[in-house]
Amino acid sequence: MQIPKHYQSLFIRFIRFACGMTIFALLSGILFQESTKKIPFSATYPPGIHLESTYHLALVHGHAFLIGVLIPLAVIGMLYFGLLLGGKTVSKNQTEWGSWLYLPSAFLSIMLMIYKGYHYVLSVRMGQLDFVQIDHSFFGGSHLLRQIVYGLSHTSMSIGLGILVIAIWRSLSGLKFTETKTD
Repeated sequence: MQIPKHYQSLFIRFIRFACGMTIFALLSGILFQESTKKIPFSATYPPGIHLESTYHLALVHGHAFLIGVLIPLAVIGMLYFGLLLGGKTVSKNQTEWGSWLYLPSAFLSIMLMIYKGYHYVLSVRMGQLDFVQIDHSFFGGSHLLRQIVYGLSHTSMSIGLGILVIAIWRSLSGLKFTETKTD
């Protein structure tokens, strides 16, 4: 089976991204552990405060693996198995649009999680224990900027992944399988 050149390009791009995000995800777990040591359970930081201040940073590790490693590898697998099963080739245009929307947006989404996580951790470490106030000061207090950045990153990530998944789904249309009997 010959893998089309544009598939090879996408495979390389997604595998490199997944490798980089694997390293990042591992490091983010270490960063989380080290950063939260500065907010120990105490009278100043009771369990509720500790949990709320570290929650957003705790999510980065798993999201980096899911968004940055598992989803790109799943897309590669779907494209490859689609070819293996005799599906049509997804066009270069669809793979390019899908990957160039998904990858930068996925990276931006994870960076936003890091920013939010450290915003909360550092605010609590500096003595701010009012989480409504911490949330309002996020992005310098600009709610509009926050909505724009989150909206663009999540929407373009979803559109990019949607383009790829729908193209893969359509490439499999019309395939018929027949059972073979074995003695």
